[in-house]
Amino acid sequence: MFQVRFHGRGGQGVVTAAELLSIAAFKEGKHAQAFPSFGSERMGAPVVSYCRIDDKEIRSREPVEHPDALVIQDPTLIHSVDLFSGLEQSGYVLINSRRSFDELGIADYAAGFPENHFRDVGASEIARRHIGRPLPNAALLGSLAAMCGEVSLKAVEEAIAEKFPGQVGAANAAAAREAYEIAALSEKADA
Repeated sequence: MFQVRFHGRGGQGVVTAAELLSIAAFKEGKHAQAFPSFGSERMGAPVVSYCRIDDKEIRSREPVEHPDALVIQDPTLIHSVDLFSGLEQSGYVLINSRRSFDELGIADYAAGFPENHFRDVGASEIARRHIGRPLPNAALLGSLAAMCGEVSLKAVEEAIAEKFPGQVGAANAAAAREAYEIAALSEKADA
């Protein structure tokens, strides 16, 4: 089973990101579940959502305590919430930021991960170019697809189009595609 935990703030599409990832997994014939966990339901409050993907039925309904991947949609949470709890050093971390890991204060932690398992992508900037708003979730899903290969870019694009038909979906799919290409190029450059 592949488990992903998304961290962000209300209004950033954290819950939608987990849902889109689960739809992408369904489109590839896998079993998946997505669900949120949040306290106060207000814009800007910390939000966590989860997605599980497997080839067989998923019976667990508990929050993901030992994720295989973390998607951090808001880097301001890095030092205020225990984001990395339960993550093994073989897992994946994707951060919505253009700042270096040194600037984020996590360079030593990031250095303990395998090559291409700890990445940053300026997803908010990509989203602003394509969508006109800094909603990073679709772009981050594109990068995650390139990083870990659990779902394909095609499945992510189809999930976005299903959830958001028309121009909104097309713009979000373009953001996912650009972020996927950036992550894929980074992996080739590092190889």
